[in-house]
Amino acid sequence: MENFRKYGKPPFSVAVIHGGPGAAGEAAPVARELASAMGVLEPLQTADTCEGQVQELRMVLEKNADLPVTLIGHSWGAMLGFMLAARYPALVKKLVMVSSAVFEDKYTVELEATRLTRLNDEDRVELLTLMASLDDPAAGDKNALLARFSQLLWAKADSYDPLTLDIEVLEVRYDINMSVMEGAKKLRNSGELLELGKKIRCSVVAIHGDYDPHPAAGVREPLARAVKDFRFILLEKCGHFPWLERYARGRFYDILKAEIW
Repeated sequence: MENFRKYGKPPFSVAVIHGGPGAAGEAAPVARELASAMGVLEPLQTADTCEGQVQELRMVLEKNADLPVTLIGHSWGAMLGFMLAARYPALVKKLVMVSSAVFEDKYTVELEATRLTRLNDEDRVELLTLMASLDDPAAGDKNALLARFSQLLWAKADSYDPLTLDIEVLEVRYDINMSVMEGAKKLRNSGELLELGKKIRCSVVAIHGDYDPHPAAGVREPLARAVKDFRFILLEKCGHFPWLERYARGRFYDILKAEIW
């Protein structure tokens, strides 16, 4: 799989980074929406470590983008953009963090509890069974298991009122997800991840849904302490994928376009 796609016409001054990790393609709808007015890159992460993904993103931008770029990162992609902006500030004009993962370990307990309380008994049993299978070395197709696990969360726990239950993903990669998430967890728990915020020179804007199970406080409060130029925007009636939410989609794109233009 080629590790980026282009939308619209050059110059390519905006890059949209997918989440996951290991869910390449899920940010494509955002890239297409913005491409009517500007050139947009959609980097596709294929490396299996945090450092590998930072360097892969750096190379895609250096070779294909009109630098510095506005980075729009979703979920894990927001964290990846955060790390790139800290490590290579000359590459990034602005960082927009959409539905970011949390930056301190204490908020992960709330995330997991929120998701479980939003599931009925049948779905909760399936989710826990999938989790056990993903941890079992002898289990079958881990990519398929992770895809079902992610779809169940999206459809039943992470969304307020979605326009569709389909998320565009080119492929789900269990190996990339597990390896990168393990590295990200170590960076977060050590405090090294948040410390990187002090090195960011550009403006940082976080857009977060009030129904997103990732606690808004886990993004807003740590980044307000660490990043010099930081703003936080909370979207009402909005889950983890704002561009697919019935009530929040329009405002999400209005905010996003205002930040870029």
